[in-house]
Amino acid sequence: MSGLIAHEWIEPRGGAENVVAAFAARFPDAPIVCAWDDTHGAFAPGRTHESLLARTPLRRSKAAALPAMTATWRFPPVKAADWVLCSSHLFAHHIRLPGAPKFVFAHTPARYLWEPDLDRRGQSAAVRVAARPLRRLDRRRAQEATAIAAVSSFIAARIERCWGRESTVIHPPVDVRAFRESPEPRLTPAEHEVLRRLPREYVLGASRLVPYKRLEAAVSVGEAVGLPVVIAGDGPDRERLDGVAREATVPVVFAGRPSQALLSALYSRALVYVFAPIEDFGIMPLEALATGTPVLVSDVGGGAETVEHGRSGAHVHDWRDPAHVRDAVQVAVGTSREARLARAEDFDGQDFGDRIAAWMGSHLT
Repeated sequence: MSGLIAHEWIEPRGGAENVVAAFAARFPDAPIVCAWDDTHGAFAPGRTHESLLARTPLRRSKAAALPAMTATWRFPPVKAADWVLCSSHLFAHHIRLPGAPKFVFAHTPARYLWEPDLDRRGQSAAVRVAARPLRRLDRRRAQEATAIAAVSSFIAARIERCWGRESTVIHPPVDVRAFRESPEPRLTPAEHEVLRRLPREYVLGASRLVPYKRLEAAVSVGEAVGLPVVIAGDGPDRERLDGVAREATVPVVFAGRPSQALLSALYSRALVYVFAPIEDFGIMPLEALATGTPVLVSDVGGGAETVEHGRSGAHVHDWRDPAHVRDAVQVAVGTSREARLARAEDFDGQDFGDRIAAWMGSHLT
């Protein structure tokens, strides 16, 4: 059978991009449609098909493009397939191919629309005005799916609440092996120099620098335990975080956007990795566990499902309470390295494509 893969937009790097890459590997003959592709050749020439939005100024602003995407997905650049597999965190599941069963792998219903308290991008005046009619449309089009998979039980509950649909939990792929192996042979001389300049012991925060990732929590943890903080990543929240760093009572070092090898080295040398957002799933905590490092996560969200309190890390309820945070750090560092590594292995993504194919197949027979 000839299929089609749909994905919102393709970034150079990200958890959603890992999913679409796994889809592409499992279904090598399926073309990929997307709003736009910013990878400059991640897939074979001619395999990705961009929407009309890619040739407009809207490509440079996801927020401005948001209303147009609902219509754009109804007229995809590929017009026929036997089935459609969507990787959706906004509107990719709105795609329509008459007669083709539609399978939706949902990272989340659009946080912009459904969870603006968790994502400040949904609090802009433009999004608030558009949210009510877009939610109605989004819920209606979610009914078109033959079946829906969710990245976590947390998101399965959100899907039921927002879309009124049941879903199957299929965890996204995590490249455990890449983080389990020593990064040293892959580090450049410049990266070795970055590591040489870091504090001997530190608290690590790492992700895209956007507000909902709550990287200031890593600074709170460092202050609670009296250790320097290293923040890895880049993004539009850097200026605000610079202000947080200037006011901090411990040193805060920004390490820039790391390669996979450097990120692995940063994880492995940290006392703890801090992951504070209320996240859909949370791949980075599992990467940290794969290096043997204990993890602190919020007690709400996908991270609380993957990191077991008292076994591979600790759950934090209030990041602003120093005594609570110190207790959580003590719990996390008291876990065994063997348990952390074993927990990461539970989410190894090598069979992800086969699990997706089996799930689809169960609804096609």
